[in-house]
Amino acid sequence: MNANIAQIDTNNYSAMAEMMGMNIDSNPDHKTNMLARLKIQHSSIMGEKIVDGASMKVEVVDGGTYRLDIPSNGFVYSKNAVIRPFAQRFMYKRFHSNAGAKPGEPLGTYQKTIMASDMVTDMKDNMGTFNCGKPAGYIQDFDSLPQAKKDLIKQIKRVRVIFGTITMDGAVHESGEAAECVDVPFIWEIDNRDAFKTMGEPFTKLGKMQRLPVQHTISLSTEEKKIPTGAVYYVPSCVLDVKNDIKIKETDQDLFADFMAWLQNYNDYICSEWEKHTRSKMSDEEIETVEAFIDIEKADVA
Repeated sequence: MNANIAQIDTNNYSAMAEMMGMNIDSNPDHKTNMLARLKIQHSSIMGEKIVDGASMKVEVVDGGTYRLDIPSNGFVYSKNAVIRPFAQRFMYKRFHSNAGAKPGEPLGTYQKTIMASDMVTDMKDNMGTFNCGKPAGYIQDFDSLPQAKKDLIKQIKRVRVIFGTITMDGAVHESGEAAECVDVPFIWEIDNRDAFKTMGEPFTKLGKMQRLPVQHTISLSTEEKKIPTGAVYYVPSCVLDVKNDIKIKETDQDLFADFMAWLQNYNDYICSEWEKHTRSKMSDEEIETVEAFIDIEKADVA
């Protein structure tokens, strides 16, 4: 992948498709800035309303609503949204629970890999392993694995990461007060298995059309699902607009470059954490051997 490409060129589909993370869907076979983070709010949010002088509990935000965490503006909610994807990436993540957490302490930590344009190669993670511990390659016989390995794999989530801009119609704050949300740059880490597949469909369709995601918008709503216990959760429902072709502006070029810089900075951070953990497990002799190889490679380049 050419990391030097930081401008959108709609006439160079092949190179741009790789940069925008289209390859996996087109083939059937610390951070530079704070981005707003998109999620689905699965439970309703209650608030208070004064009725005839009395305070009453009312539902301010419904379950199945999109929630955007804007660093400068708090949480903003809307049942529907329109996104314009600039790029997508893929990663693995695993949650490590802190069972003995005391009040005020984190409930756990996330193990995360770098963000890559496909899931073919092994990805370094922030705890010194690859793929958060998931074995490389396709597992032909899952049932034959040791139980401990099966439990580990089930904890690791495959994540589709979408970067773009979002507009939320009828957006509100937690208080129910109206909020403005127009063309806000965002990141969306999609780790639900059904949602991962659903949000891949627009990219697959665009790949077959040889269209870049930034040239189109996707309208979002949600669909209610139930688990055997009766609990409710929500998954995204999306409609790709293929009729309207968005022309690329200079501001789009700047924003695309910002997304690429954010990605580079994030991946650099994960790689530095990987190296830190890896080196802490190595003996002094092993470290000297690795550094000797690095010196040799530098000499060859020179």
